[in-house]
Amino acid sequence: MRGYSVIKKRSEFLAANRGKRYATPGFVLLVRDRRDDSPAIRLGITITKKVGNAVIRNRMRRRFRALAQEMLADKGKAGADHILIGRDSGIERDFDALRADMVEALGKLCA
Repeated sequence: MRGYSVIKKRSEFLAANRGKRYATPGFVLLVRDRRDDSPAIRLGITITKKVGNAVIRNRMRRRFRALAQEMLADKGKAGADHILIGRDSGIERDFDALRADMVEALGKLCA
């Protein structure tokens, strides 16, 4: 079971764009406090077609979901939206390196 809900509306992605951001070689993480009474953690993943074809984008999306499932419940910010934006080098990047990047990004933005 995952410890987050999913963001699907474009307006919610755009709202999260006004939050804090942290760039890593594999992805950019945006975190925005929703300032509502809900303590739920929400996740959105976006990867442009510039990154690659559908197979590559879906593989990257699966890797991001695995990272989020592993870390967001413990290290994520309650009541905030978390957006992962895929980058070109994210698909070739070792999963352990992505995990280390995620720990660093969440530490900076959610502390």
